[in-house]
This record gives sequence, C-alpha cells and structure tokens, in this order.
Amino acid sequence: MTQPADDGGLGDRPIYSIGAVASMLGVETATLRAWEERYGVVVPTRSDGGQRIYSRDDLERLRFLVDELEGGATAADAHRLLAGRLRDADGLGRSDPGGVTIVVLLAERDPYAAELLEYFLRTEGYDVCAAFDPSIAEELFADRRPELSIVDLMISGGGLDLCRRLARDGSAPVLAMSAVDLAEAALDAGASAFLAKPVVPLQFVSTVRDLLGSSALTRKSREPVT
Repeated sequence: MTQPADDGGLGDRPIYSIGAVASMLGVETATLRAWEERYGVVVPTRSDGGQRIYSRDDLERLRFLVDELEGGATAADAHRLLAGRLRDADGLGRSDPGGVTIVVLLAERDPYAAELLEYFLRTEGYDVCAAFDPSIAEELFADRRPELSIVDLMISGGGLDLCRRLARDGSAPVLAMSAVDLAEAALDAGASAFLAKPVVPLQFVSTVRDLLGSSALTRKSREPVT
C-alpha cells in the first residue's frame, strides 16, 4: 500500500530530513527505512538527489506509530491500524494522530505579531483563536477551552491580570510573552513559561510543543524503537 500524496504537494509546508525525523521521534533512521520498505504506509517523497523528504503529515503518522508501539502494539499491528485510519479518514489530522484538533488561544496586542505567531502555530497544525482584548480572550477561553493560552503581557487592558486569571482556571498552561523583562512577574502570576519578544520562531514553536507535551524534551525517555 502506498501513502496518499498530500494535496498540492509540499508547497510552503515544513519539510524534514530523515535524520531530523529520527531525532524527533527517538527512533533509528534504519528503522524508518525498514518501515517504509516493509509496510509502505508512510512513504516520504524524494528530492532530485534521492534524499527522503518527510512532510508534517508524515511526521504525525510516524508519531502515531511510535505511540502505538510504546503502548505495546507490534510494528505490523501499528501499521495496520494506521493504514485503516488513512483509508477511513483520508489521512490523520496534522495536529494529533487521533484526529483531535489542538486549540491554542493567542492574546496579542499587535495584529502584525499575531498574524506571524498564528502562522507559526497553524504550520504546526494547531487551531488558533486570536484576541486583542483581555475580555474577548476570556470569552474565547470559556468557549473554546484551549489546550494552551499565549498571552502578551503588554496587551491593553492588563496582560498580567489576564495571565493570572487564565492560569488560575488550571485547565491549560499559559505561555507569557513580553518585550519587557517580566519573567518573574509572569511566573508569579501563574504562567508556565515566559518568552522575551521579539520571539525566535524555532524557540517559540519548541516552547509551545514543550507545554503541549509533544516536544522531545517532554516525551518519556525511551530506548530507540526497533
């Protein structure tokens, strides 16, 4: 069985080398090649030079396989389950192998910065709801119940107070950001993490993934999967 091609090709979506994918998932590159050759469910595209190129969808499908293996499934059973889901749903959601959309609340003061941050988040597959006012942010929080809230502490109307109220709810971590060094105040207000602005894209995405529990830094330590 071959993997359905991503609609429209890779385009401007992120792409990953086999080494990067292996590092993110904690598996050997040889294992990824063996899975591709033996089961043919996750088949990356090839560059003109023959290098394997993995899309974000490929990465999420491989993460699904690793999670199934960690749960006790055999490689054959994990691939069989993945193949069935791909047939039934025409591919897995980019944000979560189980098809569950991860919602991120973004409370920003600057529309340009919000547009850029939203782009980074949507590239990772997250569903983003943005607000430029604390009261609207709280309404969205109550309505959408996000898995993560990101708050610019300089937002008009009281960013620290918003951070404190969202953190007090306790249902989702809060990532506080500011162009002013308010790290200590943010943590005192209940934020789970603080980032200085302007953000570094890779650092921003890595922090988001850490807080959502999907980063390699917060995944359970394990031996390489074979």
